Order: sequence, then C-alpha cells, then structure tokens
Amino acid sequence: MSEASAPGIVRCDACPVMCNIRPGTAGACDRYANDGGMLVRVDPLVLLERTVAQGGTVVPFGDSVEWDGRMVCGAETFVTAIGAGTTYPDYKPAPFIVSTMVEGVDMVTVVTEGIFSYCGVKVKIDTDRHLGPERALVLAQGEPVGHVTTAEYGSQMLSLGGVGHLTGGGKKEGRVTCETLLDLSNGKAVELTIETGASVIVQAGRAPVVNGVAEDRMRVGCGSATIGIFARQWVGKIDEVVVVDDHITGVLSEHQAGKMLDIPPTGIRMRGRRSTPGRYFQVAHPGTGWGGTDISDPLSILEPFDPKHARAGMRMLMVSTTGEHSAYYELDEALRPIAHPLPEVLVQSVERIAENCEPALCSVVFVGGAGGSLRAGVTDNPVRLTRAVSEGITRLTCGGAPVYLWPGGGITFMVDVTRLPENAFGYVPTPALVAPIEFTMPLTQFAAMGGHMDHVRPAASLVLDGTPRHVKANAENPWPWAPLEPRARE
Repeated sequence: MSEASAPGIVRCDACPVMCNIRPGTAGACDRYANDGGMLVRVDPLVLLERTVAQGGTVVPFGDSVEWDGRMVCGAETFVTAIGAGTTYPDYKPAPFIVSTMVEGVDMVTVVTEGIFSYCGVKVKIDTDRHLGPERALVLAQGEPVGHVTTAEYGSQMLSLGGVGHLTGGGKKEGRVTCETLLDLSNGKAVELTIETGASVIVQAGRAPVVNGVAEDRMRVGCGSATIGIFARQWVGKIDEVVVVDDHITGVLSEHQAGKMLDIPPTGIRMRGRRSTPGRYFQVAHPGTGWGGTDISDPLSILEPFDPKHARAGMRMLMVSTTGEHSAYYELDEALRPIAHPLPEVLVQSVERIAENCEPALCSVVFVGGAGGSLRAGVTDNPVRLTRAVSEGITRLTCGGAPVYLWPGGGITFMVDVTRLPENAFGYVPTPALVAPIEFTMPLTQFAAMGGHMDHVRPAASLVLDGTPRHVKANAENPWPWAPLEPRARE
C-alpha cells in the first residue's frame, strides 16, 4: 500500500510539494494539517475591522482578539488573504471571492495566498557606516541570499532573495534564502554578513546593529549639505569647519555658503579629490569610523596648512555628519592643529547636528510578481486582470495594506511589511514565500473581465472553517473598500 493510500492519510495539493499528511500532523509548510481525515488550514483567516480614523465605528476589541461569533459585517470588515489558502494547482478559483455593498455599489474582493518564487525584499538600512561595497554578496547562515546595491542618502540598500537565490543555487541556499525572506517579512530580526564587509542585524522598524553596535541616528546630510545648513550658526564662533563624510566632505571657508557669509580663507589643504569649492570626494576609504570613513583621527585627511592664509591661533572644528564625532583644534606657531576641549560656544552647534538626525531604522519592503497562475484564480482571461490593476479599476492590496505598483508589464508590487498584520507571510518548501494578496473591484468589472461569478459569495453569508481572527486595521493604511480612482491607459 502506498503512503498516499494508507488509512487516514490526506494528500495536500496547496503547493507543488504535495505532502501526504498523517492524522494529527501538519505538512512541511506548517500551514495545512490533517484533522480527522480532513485537510484544514492551520492559521486562522484574518479579518480587518475598520478603525474610526478610516471612517468606521468603534469596534469592541483590541488589536487582535478571538472571534466573537459574528459573521462578516459588510463594509466594516475586510476579508484578507492571510490564512485564506491558495489556488494551487492553479485551475481552481480563489479560496474566497466575497461581495459587499459599499456606498451603494456592489463590490467584490478576490482573496488568495500567492505562492511566490519570484519575490524578494529590499532593505533600507539607515547608517553612515560602510557595510560593504556595491555588488558584494549578502550572506545568511553562510549562504548567499542577495547583494549590496547603491547607497542612498544616509542609508545603505540591500536586495535580498529573488528566483536566482531561491531556485538557482544549491538546496541549502534556497532554503536559507526562503527562511531569511520569511523572517524579515514577518518582522523578525535576521543577522546578515556582507562579504568583505560588516555584520548587521536587520529588523523592520528597528535600529540596525552594525558589528554588534546599535545604530542611533542617520546623518543630517552629506558633509557639504551640513556646511550649508549650519554655516550661519558658525559665523564669528570658529574660523574653519570640516564636516567629514565618506561621500562629500565639506569645508566651510571654501564652500559657497562660507563665501556668501564672508568667511576668509584659512589655508586649509585637504586630501582627496576636490569636486567644487568646499566639496571633496574620497578623503579616506569607506569604513565604520568618522562619517562612514575608515579614520579614527580626523587630522589624517589634512595636508599641512598653507602659510599664505593660515595663522597661529586659528580655530578649527572637525565634526561628522551625525555629530557623533567632533574635535576642536587651534593652530600653534608652526601652524600645526593642536587638540583642545570643545568650547561651550560650539557645543550647541554639534548638538544641533545630532538633533537634526532622524532615528536610524531598518525598512523592509516585500517585492513580488503576481503573474502566471495566481491570476487564474480571479478570471479565466488573466490579462484582463493585469490591465484592470494597471488602469486602477482593480485595487491590489497585500494583507489589506496598500502597495506600490511598478509601471510596465505584469503585476509587480512592493509593500512595507510593517503595515501588514503580524505573521502575514508563510512559505512552502519548494522553496517559495506565501504572501496574501487581494483584488478589489466593482462587481460589474469582475463580471466584465470574465471573473469566476459562480464562486461569488456575499460577505454576510460566509461560513468560515475554524475561528477567524479579527484585527483592527492599521490606522495609517487607507481602507481597502475606499472608492477607486481609475487611471487612463497610456
């Protein structure tokens, strides 16, 4: 007797793995289980309740409570795809196609959990410190899971996942990549190592931890911008200011801001490559020291002062773009900078730089391509769904959260993972991530695109297996039932 035909065994067809599940146990994904010979979804279906801020009435429960026995209450409730189940093996309509009357219009939401092999996360890490060179591999548990991309203003960007790492490498690489994406998408902390670079702990909405040290703030701007912002506050208090930055180091006396404020030349001479007046590139190598450079002694970026303009007693402040590092010097008779305690008159300006730095955070954005079979759960003519989403006739949400749609072909979307209910993402060991996805549109449009009309069920008539979980919707998110604003096709 084969395992699949053994007494009590249930064959799960929710993903390509096709687990044979024994009674009382769950499949490889921990999402489906065998309950007395019945295939059941382990996680509860999540229902969003509209908050007062979104135009709803007060709901008599907290952020997440057990079901109180009510049916789905029309436009006050939104059925998310979290815990809904999938359409695999793809010929089936979506698990839930729910109709609701919203402001006099019959609306429908198609609810399904998509199996995403073509997915990843983009990570924004607020830090001035150098994490690693562009294109360097990012490793998790010793396996490559992505790479370093461009540095943006005060932040380093990572691109993790994608089908190449999920399915194009070794078995362990795929498994670790899937695990890393799942944890990051569900708001958990993940330790990453950049090849030839730093170790960083990343968690959505939390400060990054770089080489064991928690980051406190992101820079106010580059060295040049810092000069421009605070130049007026230094007039009459200091002769020279150098804002050390791995990208653009600023020098007050040479900078246009200094010129406009009549700051005289000081004879300072910088290492690195001069860009425009008062702006220098490559004064040092990237690192985790002053201003994202590899230096611990700021004087190492200076050449001897020019005696034509320098004079004994001249005062100089050197500071980083976050105010984390600062030092004060006065030139001696040999025109050498000698360190002195920071004068009280300059303490406020250094503190002002720090005050203008925003808290350092990690941002995690899930990116998925909702193409192929997933659309067949909505309509028998999938291209019509793609066009309806592109034109704004159909709203795409992810666990009830708003998404950004990439222009161009297909349905490629991004969503901030902190705007979804907790534990919204799952996985299947193919490996692939499972993400909630909902398509909302007028019922007439659903019919016009060839939607599965025979599977439409009024929300109030839903009979749900198990106990659904009611969650108060994120007040920052627009309510998914809000009126749609169609866009003209190009």
